Amino acid sequence: MVSATVNGEPRTFVSGTTLLGVVQSLGLEPARVAVELDRHIVKREHWEQTPVESGAGIEIVMFVGGG
Repeated sequence: MVSATVNGEPRTFVSGTTLLGVVQSLGLEPARVAVELDRHIVKREHWEQTPVESGAGIEIVMFVGGG
């Protein structure tokens, strides 16, 4: 198991979970969010290959449209 902080809250994931897996586990639409891992923005095309390690800090920001 891997422990990480997601948007300030502690969470636990199965070892080998990627950033894409984190986004999906939260029920978020990947096309509508941006992900920062340990204070670095990770491009969407790299989420599937970027594993989450214990102690990671993840911030997920959702884009909201409106006018």
